[in-house]
Amino acid sequence: MAVCKVCFRHCDIREGERGFCGARACRNGAVVADNYGRVTSLALDPIEKKPLKDFYPGSRILSVGSYGCNLRCPFCQNHEISWSDQAFGFRETAHTVTPHELVSLAAENIPRGNIGIAFTYNEPLVGYEFVRDCAKLSHEQGMKNVLVTNGCASLSIFDELIPWIDAMNIDLKGFTDDYYSGLLGGNRQMVLDFISAAVRHCHVELTTLIIPGENDGDEEMRDICGFIKGLETENKKNIPLHITRFFPRFHMTDRDATDVMRLRNLTKIAREQLKIVYLGNC
Repeated sequence: MAVCKVCFRHCDIREGERGFCGARACRNGAVVADNYGRVTSLALDPIEKKPLKDFYPGSRILSVGSYGCNLRCPFCQNHEISWSDQAFGFRETAHTVTPHELVSLAAENIPRGNIGIAFTYNEPLVGYEFVRDCAKLSHEQGMKNVLVTNGCASLSIFDELIPWIDAMNIDLKGFTDDYYSGLLGGNRQMVLDFISAAVRHCHVELTTLIIPGENDGDEEMRDICGFIKGLETENKKNIPLHITRFFPRFHMTDRDATDVMRLRNLTKIAREQLKIVYLGNC
């Protein structure tokens, strides 16, 4: 039995079993990444799709995903590889790729506009060891590394990765503990601490998906932007915020897509405090 320290859950994992995320297991009394090198998704994407609007715009990046996640967002757009029963079937069917193979593939795509590797699709931090090993090799070949993450990870994991990470898009899903812990099964303070650390070390853009009836209030948006503005002032840099539209999916089909006028109003509120605000999925 061993305790996983990647996130706030501190899963106590029995020998041969896996933690909550489905990606970390206990082997010989130690926690290991059971999804190491297990690739479920691979694509050469526009960098703007991450979304990163202000990091090498117009370029492409090799996007790679595995399986597993430490949150349980009922609206997850990648639930097939994140937390549904189907996701854990990928333990047997995912392709195994070594860090050298992935980095070689990224380098082969430089002529097609590729600038590096984005770790995305599922939650990359539940398999941070693979991210670390690939990102280090990628940097050695002069390429960039991007994390697309929920930010729900300990700062010890952050410290292990950050020397090789150039940019992140981090989900700031809302600004109340009830929303994070109740609906998503997460920990808001851990995310805020992760964002604060990231902003000090690399390019960061944040994304807030607006869910009708959950995190779509004016005051909550003002609170989100107040937090971001504080980071901007402290670090003397602008932090782009992506406000994006929800569409019914997975376990959340009980409501309509976010009203576009509501999104535009929230964007207007955000721009009262922030210089860079993007409206997405509209």
